[in-house]
Amino acid sequence: MYLVLKLVHVTAVVLFLGNIITGLFWHAHAARTRDPRLLFHAMDGIIRSDRWFTVPGVVVITASGILAAIRAHLPIFGTSWILGALVLFSISGVLFGVRVAPLQKKLRAIAHAGVTSGHFDDAAYQRVAKSWELWGAAALLLPLGSLALMVLKPAF
Repeated sequence: MYLVLKLVHVTAVVLFLGNIITGLFWHAHAARTRDPRLLFHAMDGIIRSDRWFTVPGVVVITASGILAAIRAHLPIFGTSWILGALVLFSISGVLFGVRVAPLQKKLRAIAHAGVTSGHFDDAAYQRVAKSWELWGAAALLLPLGSLALMVLKPAF
């Protein structure tokens, strides 16, 4: 049962990180065009993929990780690499909820306004996009740190 939980956990991590990385890629690809229709489409897709993959991925990663640790008789708060990974993953989730997700919605709204009005405020979009990229990078690097802790299992 432990190996099945570990497989579910690792698969969820791959899908979670892959979704975030491809979202950043597709936004960068659309941003080069400065076309509000493409930017709206990209941000709408990113928001949808977060709803379908990123958020459920968090639930599966957390549940399968905790269940695997219990099954392996590893104390969650007494095993430094598990605790460290959970802390990094949690901080990433807070950053996503407080900064990244609202900025995504703002980017989508600016692009949508450009589509519907015929006047795209590229400067405003670029300002928000820079902030989104910064917070998004932090929200991505933290779970990558969790991944490193889970694989390397350092003793603190």
